[in-house]
Amino acid sequence: MDPVIVVGAGPVGLVLSLALAAQGVPTVILDEGECKDDPRPARTVVLRADTAALAERLGCSTMSDEGFRWVGWRSLRRKQELRRVEFREEELPAPVHIPQHALTRGLRDAVEATDLVRVVACSRLDVLEQDGSGITAHARGVDATWWRGSFLVGCDGARSTVRKLLGIRFPGRTAVERHAVAALRTELPWPGEGVLHRLPPWRAVGDEVTARPLADGVWRLDWLLPARGELVTPDALVSRVRDTLAGWCDGPPQYDLLDTGVHTLHHRLARRWRVDRAFLAGDAAHLLGAVGTQGVDEGMRDAENLAWKLAQAWHHGASGTLLDSYQAERRTAVAARLRAADQSLPILRGTGGIRTYLPGASRGHGTLLTDGHLGLGPLGAPPSYPHSPLAPQQTEAHTAVATPAGALVADVAVTTPEGTTARLRHRLGRARLLVVLVAPGTGVWDRRHWVTAGVMPRLASTVAELPTRAELLVAESYPGASAHTVLLVRPDGHLVAAFGGVRPAELYAAADAVRGGAPAASGSRSEHAAARPD
Repeated sequence: MDPVIVVGAGPVGLVLSLALAAQGVPTVILDEGECKDDPRPARTVVLRADTAALAERLGCSTMSDEGFRWVGWRSLRRKQELRRVEFREEELPAPVHIPQHALTRGLRDAVEATDLVRVVACSRLDVLEQDGSGITAHARGVDATWWRGSFLVGCDGARSTVRKLLGIRFPGRTAVERHAVAALRTELPWPGEGVLHRLPPWRAVGDEVTARPLADGVWRLDWLLPARGELVTPDALVSRVRDTLAGWCDGPPQYDLLDTGVHTLHHRLARRWRVDRAFLAGDAAHLLGAVGTQGVDEGMRDAENLAWKLAQAWHHGASGTLLDSYQAERRTAVAARLRAADQSLPILRGTGGIRTYLPGASRGHGTLLTDGHLGLGPLGAPPSYPHSPLAPQQTEAHTAVATPAGALVADVAVTTPEGTTARLRHRLGRARLLVVLVAPGTGVWDRRHWVTAGVMPRLASTVAELPTRAELLVAESYPGASAHTVLLVRPDGHLVAAFGGVRPAELYAAADAVRGGAPAASGSRSEHAAARPD
């Protein structure tokens, strides 16, 4: 069976390859660079709780060493504090802020620890050819080489060669926002807290400045720049740093300037994310980042969504419905995020009226913008796929829990029938569905009693007969669920359905729906088989 070819060795390509390796699928990463990143402290990534957990689950050690979890967030306007949020694990988990080069290095270390991922540096893709059993790619480099793969995923950034070879349009808006950026080591009055300051009283620094803490006493500061106009010289940026720190600290504090830059944000969305066996992910598929949205975070969600579907296709074959669902789910979610950002910009930046009703706009401009930074509301909340082509038909057996169908499940504690305990999020990404029985009291019962009592034997038998692999787990409780509720969860953590009790026929139908129905004949392993790359 041929490997999956991943083009691009940035965070998204590395996450996709590691996620496939975790599900037993080999990959070849073709990177036109030398697979090295120059340290740029001012180029950072904010990961929401679910994507941070994904990186940790895939073995990225730098998440704990160099990632920083904020303790809170403040929103200021002029001299007034408008809002303060404290992060709490059970209510609002803290985002993780990490330099992008540190995240990439940690993912590359994880890649080196697995035998299922091969990285080929200095390989620039220039030809793609597809047929019924696979995809062939030619890469120029030190040695021009043809590669044979079962599928190919372009994770090669905004100027994606894969997207261009596939002839996919990439429309959108250029220079939606511009920011001057600086990374510096200093002490600010809000240790561990992110700060959004709009209309600061020392207006020489601009209309908006954001301070976000990193590890080891480092901060990233962003100043919103006019859409067109001023050229930010090194002297002008240093002046911004001094004026801002003096305003916040009632006098110029000591600081060590580590890195500076100007960051221009674009909004673009590829027309198609799949052409037969070729896919796009990350910046190759979308560009976003204005008003608090996070491009790398969304790209990692692309990778997690696609990985389990390609793993299903690689191991067992897949229907067209399953493979098409990647575009249907992820493109729709990113399009909604872009639409929310585009609708909010005239409100937040004072460039026009409300063109279209945006949920949350009535709560205030500051709240809307803060939600984007915190991962809440239409600008930042984790995606949900309620209208996915993989959603099962609603029946009377379905019951409601606090998590809507299609949304990310809560990260509750679970136990396997063998007695292993873990968080639910840690059981994801293993090429199988999760079936979770809510059974209060199992935490204090002796396992040998509850594993053979009540509905467990019937549920275990039902899970064994499902049309795709599944793991049975037990939870003491789940938000909004009554005793004996059964949850069916996708490998990427999205809820398929909740059932009131053990319903074998309905559970089977839901599992069949989430795999997109029976695999197409052309997706069988034998038809993918071909020689390994030269």
